Amino acid sequence: GVINGEFLQGSILVIRIQRQIENNQEISMNNSVSQELLKFLQKSPTAFHAVQQMKSELLAVDFTELKENQRWNIECGKHYFVTRNDSSLIAFTIPENGIDKMHILTSHSDSPTFKIKENPEIEVEKHYVKLNVEKYGGMLCAPWFDRPLSVAGRIIIKNTPNRQFTSKLVNIDRDLVMIPNLAIHMNREINNGYTYNAQKDLLPIYSCGSPKGTFMEQIAEAAGVEKEEILGHDLFLYNRQEGSVWGASKEFISSGRLDDLQCAFASLQGFLSGEKKDCMAVHCVLDNEEVGSGTKQGAASTFLFDTLIRVHEALGYDGEDYRVHLADSFMISADNAHAVHPNYTEKADPTNRPYLNEGIVLKFNANQKYCTDAVSAAMFRDLCKRADVPVQTFTNRSDMAGGSTLGNISNTQVALNTVDIGLPQLAMHSPYETAGVKDTEYLVRAAKEFFC
Repeated sequence: GVINGEFLQGSILVIRIQRQIENNQEISMNNSVSQELLKFLQKSPTAFHAVQQMKSELLAVDFTELKENQRWNIECGKHYFVTRNDSSLIAFTIPENGIDKMHILTSHSDSPTFKIKENPEIEVEKHYVKLNVEKYGGMLCAPWFDRPLSVAGRIIIKNTPNRQFTSKLVNIDRDLVMIPNLAIHMNREINNGYTYNAQKDLLPIYSCGSPKGTFMEQIAEAAGVEKEEILGHDLFLYNRQEGSVWGASKEFISSGRLDDLQCAFASLQGFLSGEKKDCMAVHCVLDNEEVGSGTKQGAASTFLFDTLIRVHEALGYDGEDYRVHLADSFMISADNAHAVHPNYTEKADPTNRPYLNEGIVLKFNANQKYCTDAVSAAMFRDLCKRADVPVQTFTNRSDMAGGSTLGNISNTQVALNTVDIGLPQLAMHSPYETAGVKDTEYLVRAAKEFFC
């Protein structure tokens, strides 16, 4: 009995050590992915910068950039990417034996924020200068107050030698503006609820004591051009607080723009690490999802359709071939999902309750705000089973309206079996959102399996 007892204790100890090793390996892997995600987010204050980061990664592994205003020479066994508006990107690879089906993973590059208006400076009593901004997307307003902000985006200039319009990225990489709250002494009912007036309450302070007229000079200086060269701009506020990993076991990750750059990042990593030999693999990131996708670079545009058609034509396929290939293809629309909030558990559906760090979320909606159906759900569950990735489900409460995403919108241009999924998060559409450290890795693994 003593021998058996010692053997049993030794076996338990071995199991515990093995589990600890596995846990440490998982923690190390999750920390590595989380740190890479935070670096990506730090360098992506706007959709333009996010696409630039993805372009850099693709060029580093010998992807060829195509231009929409040039003819495409496509070869089997090669890999390419194309951008539109500097804020949407489609990367793809062609199998050695040509195309018989396509695997497409879509996400979006934009997040709710404030856009800088034309003629932005407003002088107040010759003492302050504030910036005139307007809301972009459906945001949580309160978290934007009392935190350091700055401005990033793009400017358009015209080159003198070739008289071509050129886009230049700009980021004033320092704390530049802030939206201060009104002291509670002057609004004692603020904690009982308040409706923010976008034209009055949400304008950031830019300067004190200096006359107006310097803002565009700062933009020009950051871009390395003269103020007079700037012919147009798309500039946005962004939260300066750096992302962090936190919690009792470092299980949370928080940052601006997790919705939806967390999915875009994971999609790209899975795309790059997948073998991509059995299908035309497509990593697609579209802009303007937060304002309805109805732009030339959004999900309702022809960007994805144009790209797929041009690839087929360049390889000698005709329209009938394209439609046959499309019918056997599959698309994953990846846009973050609502996790159960510990302070508002009643806001979640009674039986579909996603949690952080417990897997990718399948999103369902009877009115097709999410386009998941029985077929696409089955296909995605099978994919995750092969990738050894957990899956959760989300639906809105039946008495509560929800949001929508890009899956059903993109299907109006490119119609194929499509599933809507996301990574669970809290504080969606805040300038500082929270997700789970494990879930990014889950989507990377699923995307790698998808791009087999």
